[in-house]
Amino acid sequence: MADGPTPDEHDDEHNDAINPFAGLPMFGDIARALQGQGPLNWDAARQFAMLGATQGQPERNTDPSVRIAYTDLARIAGMHVNDVTGSDTNFPEPRIVTRGVWASETLDAYRPLFTDMATSLGQQPSDAPLDETGDPMMQMMAGLSRMMAPAMMGMSVGSMVGHLSQRVFGLHDLPIPRDKHEVVLVGQTIDEFAAQWEIPLDQMRLWVLAHELSGYQVFSIPHLRTGLADLVRAHVGGFRPDPSAIADKLGGFDPLGDDASGDPMAAIQQAFSDPEILLGAVESDAQRALRPRLDAAVATVVGYTDWVVDAVAVRVIGGEALRIADAVRRQRADSTADDVFVERLLGIRVGEDQVRRGKSFVQGVVDRAGETELTRLLQVPDSMPTPNEIDAPGLWIARISGE
Repeated sequence: MADGPTPDEHDDEHNDAINPFAGLPMFGDIARALQGQGPLNWDAARQFAMLGATQGQPERNTDPSVRIAYTDLARIAGMHVNDVTGSDTNFPEPRIVTRGVWASETLDAYRPLFTDMATSLGQQPSDAPLDETGDPMMQMMAGLSRMMAPAMMGMSVGSMVGHLSQRVFGLHDLPIPRDKHEVVLVGQTIDEFAAQWEIPLDQMRLWVLAHELSGYQVFSIPHLRTGLADLVRAHVGGFRPDPSAIADKLGGFDPLGDDASGDPMAAIQQAFSDPEILLGAVESDAQRALRPRLDAAVATVVGYTDWVVDAVAVRVIGGEALRIADAVRRQRADSTADDVFVERLLGIRVGEDQVRRGKSFVQGVVDRAGETELTRLLQVPDSMPTPNEIDAPGLWIARISGE
C-alpha cells in the first residue's frame, strides 16, 4: 500500500494551492522564493528607500565646515532650550547626514516596528478560502496578492522612508522614539528649504536645532518615550486582515479597462499599488479604541515641542522666527501620499488639526498655571494627557497637581 503524503509534500501542496504560477516551473520557483521572504522583504525595502532618497544620484559627504558650523550653533540652541524648559539636558553633538544615510538608518531603527506591522498585516487564517466565488481570475489575483505581499510591503515601506527623507530636517519630524537616542540632521534638506523660502542659512539651522534638541529632550524622558512607543507598537500590531477584502476589492478588476489603457501589466501594477488590495487589511476594534490615546500623545509631543521651539527661536533669531515657523507648518499641512501611509499604517497623525490641538493644550496650561506647571510634563511620571485632558487642560493640571 502506498504511503500517504509526507509533511513536506503536504506543505508543497498547500503552497501550490495559493500559488497562481504553480503549473509553470520557472514562475513557480520565483513564487516559492517570494513566499520565503518572511512578512517583509528587507532587500526591497532598502533598495526602494535608497532610490527615493537619492533619486539614483550619488551623494557627497558633508563638508567638515558644515559640521563645525552646526556644532557651534547647537551650543547656543541647547543653552536656550534648557533655559526655557528648566532642564539641564546634556545634548550630544549633532550628526549631519545625507538623505540616503537618514533613510538607511531609519529603516534599521524602525525595523522591529515595521516587522510587527508586516506580521500583523500578513495574518491569514489557515483554513480561510482565498475566494468563495470559484472564479479562477479572482483566485489567481488573491493568490498573487498573498504571494507578493512581503515584497510589496518592502517596496511600500522603503518608498515611504525614501520619500520622507526628501522632506525631513532630522529625527523628530516623525515623532516616534528610536532606541538609539541622538541628534541627527539632514543638511541638504535644511539648506534647500532655506533657499526656497529665502531664509538666512544660520537662522534656519538655529530653528531646526531648536526643534531637534527639543525633541531629543522630550524623548529623553522615560515615561514620555515609552508611553508613545508602546502606543505605536500596539497600533501596528492591531491590524486584523479580512480574508475577503482582496476578493471584494478585485471584484471589479478589469485588466483591459480604460484606466489601464489596454495594458494588462499596467492594470495589475495599479491594482497592487492600492494598500487595501495589497494588504487586505481593515482597522480593528482594538485600533479604533486606541486611536484617541495615540492622537492625544502625538498632539502633546508635537505641541510641547513647538512651544519650546517658538520660545527659543524668538530669543536666538528674533522676528524672523515667526516666518520660519509659518513656512515649516505650511509644509506640514501639505499632506502627501507618504503622510497618508504613515497615518494609515503607523497611526501617527501630524496634520494641522493635531498641531493646533497640541498647541492649544500647551497654551492652556501656561495661561492657567504658568510655564512652571508645564515643565511637570517632563518631571511627573504618568503625565501624558488623556484624550479628555488634551482638550481640557484644566483637568490635566488638576490631576498632575493632585488637586
